[in-house]
Amino acid sequence: MCLAVPMKLIQFEGVNGVVESDGVIMDVNIMLIEEPKIGDYLIIHAGFAIQKLDEKEALETINLFKELRDESE
Repeated sequence: MCLAVPMKLIQFEGVNGVVESDGVIMDVNIMLIEEPKIGDYLIIHAGFAIQKLDEKEALETINLFKELRDESE
């Protein structure tokens, strides 16, 4: 099973980006994203940004992940 998660782009240079979600920060490759901008929500899978995501949809998904995490604790 594969899992891709929405994360917010907080900085980038060339094809290297840094994304954040719920305090988790990671380096990703953004070469597949056309015209990335700081603040974009991106779907991240296996260290690659694979798609831009609408902010509303991204936040809904992030909140669902938080609910799942909280229920499992």
